[in-house]
Amino acid sequence: MAFLQLLVVLISLFHSSMAARKLTSLVQDQPLLMEYHKGPLLTGTISLNLIWYGKFSPSQRTIVSDFLTSLSSSPSPKTSQNPSVSTWWKTTQNYYTHSKTKTKTPSPVFTFGKQILDDNYSLGKSLTTQQLVLLAAKGEQKNAINIVLTSADVAVEGFCMSRCGTHGSSKITGPHKRGKFAYIWVGNSETQCPGQCAWPFHQPIYGPQTAPLVAPNNDVGLDGMVINIASLMAATVTNPFGNGYFQGPADAPLEAVSACPGVYGKGAYLGYPGQLLVDQNTGASYNAQGVNGRKYLLPAMFNPSTSSCSTLV
Repeated sequence: MAFLQLLVVLISLFHSSMAARKLTSLVQDQPLLMEYHKGPLLTGTISLNLIWYGKFSPSQRTIVSDFLTSLSSSPSPKTSQNPSVSTWWKTTQNYYTHSKTKTKTPSPVFTFGKQILDDNYSLGKSLTTQQLVLLAAKGEQKNAINIVLTSADVAVEGFCMSRCGTHGSSKITGPHKRGKFAYIWVGNSETQCPGQCAWPFHQPIYGPQTAPLVAPNNDVGLDGMVINIASLMAATVTNPFGNGYFQGPADAPLEAVSACPGVYGKGAYLGYPGQLLVDQNTGASYNAQGVNGRKYLLPAMFNPSTSSCSTLV
């Protein structure tokens, strides 16, 4: 779903090894299984720490915060009968109950930790992967996922060339601390490569030239970021340290969402995201309702219970 986007899609059709824990947005053959490599999954109460690097408006920050809140909070039945973000997220529970260890541990419960605003570009406007890890380390490190979000005017190593975002882990720092913390990075592609990292909300650079969809929150960059954040959140909890759930080689794995690239609704195919819901007032396409009346477009997730890509609509 969010995995250069349609170009990488075309490449991945012939070279599945190119799909990795790096987000690119393409369509390839549906995998038949998702192997569990016996490593730990994230469980318990997990703090989400947001590191906003660059310029983000309050409304942009709210789009992301509302999405993350929606993972564990269903919208009021009075406001919508549409599929919810939390329903989408519940698919991750199947990874816990269908592991080879038959663990019954539930998927994590999220709380909000720190929100760090670095709008003065403390490390400049061109970042390396190592600098992303340094930024991620500013958040809480124990029982946490630290999410680094870079604004549209920030260049990041590999961004728009091979990835739209990524997840990984790093050693917990400080005295008497051991273990690793999980982190995610996602960039705002609106001015750099929206046809790659914000598809289907922007005309693709390569592949079938279908008309772009209207973004549900009227912000191509941020709605594209939500797709990538959703994909990487699922990958992080089910494969946080590189030895959880994935298919293929460890250095280029297909994970919970990257195993179902380019699919958002039923009937999806190369260049076509599938059948979606449409807001009658705005014309925006979406497939999930969140808190505070938010609507989002979320990627399909591989369901180990059915060995298929699950969509909300």
